Amino acid sequence: MKARFGGLAAVATLTTAISSAGCGGALYSVQINGVASKVAEAKELGAEKLAPYEYYYANEHLQKAMSEASEGDYSDAIQFADVAEEYANKAIQLSKEAHRGAGR
Repeated sequence: MKARFGGLAAVATLTTAISSAGCGGALYSVQINGVASKVAEAKELGAEKLAPYEYYYANEHLQKAMSEASEGDYSDAIQFADVAEEYANKAIQLSKEAHRGAGR
């Protein structure tokens, strides 16, 4: 759990720095915090084992979004963040279904 907060702190620091860079940065910074939270929620639900494809796909796209934003390419960063959010939502859904099926 400690690593999760560390990762979110890094995202928050990065987005704060980026948000001062202009409109694209502001849009990205609003979106990325929500996406990072969803990826973290998927991990907490056990998506690494219950929905590994969706979880890792979301996580890699989140990392790529942050990389693109750090280079100032906010258009690509937003596109990667959109994909990350889509797959994080899928990972969350599949993990919750797995928990319900297991009687949790």
